[in-house]
Amino acid sequence: MTITRVLAGVAAAAFALTSTAAMAETWRYAFEESMDEVQGKFAQKFKEEVEANTDHTIQLFPYGTLGESADIMEQAQAGILQFVDQSPGFTGSLIPEAQVFFVPYLLPTDQDQLARFYKNSKAINEDFQKLYADQGLELLTMFPEGEVAMTTKSPVESCADLNEVKFRVMTNPLLVESYRAFGATPTPLPWGEVYGGLQTNIIQGQENPTFFLYSTKIYEVTDYITYAGHNNFTTAVMANKDFYDGLGDADKKAIQAASDAAYDYIVDYQKGLADSELEKIKKAKPEMTVTVLTEEQRKCFKDAAADVETKFIEMTGDSGKKILDQLKADLKAAAQ
Repeated sequence: MTITRVLAGVAAAAFALTSTAAMAETWRYAFEESMDEVQGKFAQKFKEEVEANTDHTIQLFPYGTLGESADIMEQAQAGILQFVDQSPGFTGSLIPEAQVFFVPYLLPTDQDQLARFYKNSKAINEDFQKLYADQGLELLTMFPEGEVAMTTKSPVESCADLNEVKFRVMTNPLLVESYRAFGATPTPLPWGEVYGGLQTNIIQGQENPTFFLYSTKIYEVTDYITYAGHNNFTTAVMANKDFYDGLGDADKKAIQAASDAAYDYIVDYQKGLADSELEKIKKAKPEMTVTVLTEEQRKCFKDAAADVETKFIEMTGDSGKKILDQLKADLKAAAQ
């Protein structure tokens, strides 16, 4: 921790100096996916906008080039990275309230409603700003990456089918509680261990949005894809706060404008993406079984969601309850 604080201090001082001198800089941006996946596409659009409107350049670091998710977050907080894209699934232990995005059936599956929600949400654009700032991070935006699907080695048509299934989850306390409530044996693992874990039967299931199931070839080591409508994958783009606060107004405006432009771009980019990627999976593995659960089949999962929501409030107290209530209000407004 001492080294981290020293690095953060050195980085903050360096960026304050270069910002004052209005010098062109190279800024570093890491994310959790490949260049061709959703986070990578967002990052490339962000880079394009920043470089078109400032003298600065952005160096992109896709998944694996700087370590796992925990590594890039530590580097962002230390000021080694200026920007980072990370799901609340990995920041849940750092910012407990961010786990709200893993309360099952809180988020709708309608993509247009989701796009309005993330863009206009008071909880995201005001309340979460303060929580991220407390951890040395400037929250630039959050955006959806698609409905989450379960991939397993045996069929899932009810919670009973998950009994004793070792189900990989992100290192997120509430996600652990969610799959425990669903009847599975939740097993937190970094992403780099998931394919091998499924291949060797250390785990028997995992969840991710459809495009990610195809791009990572996770369908090769599972046999069933199940849509229960229980969640939509959320991710957050952040800047190191000392770096951001040390910028001049023109650079701050350029970064915010780039974030807005990349948001609009990525929402449009994802239209039809889940369907096209699912077709690719079916073509690559015709024997793959794809199931969309009926309302009756989803009942046990929805019943379990109430217990998970209660757990979330127990974990986060009044702060979490206020966030949850505001998110529900924001979602209601987006539905209208």
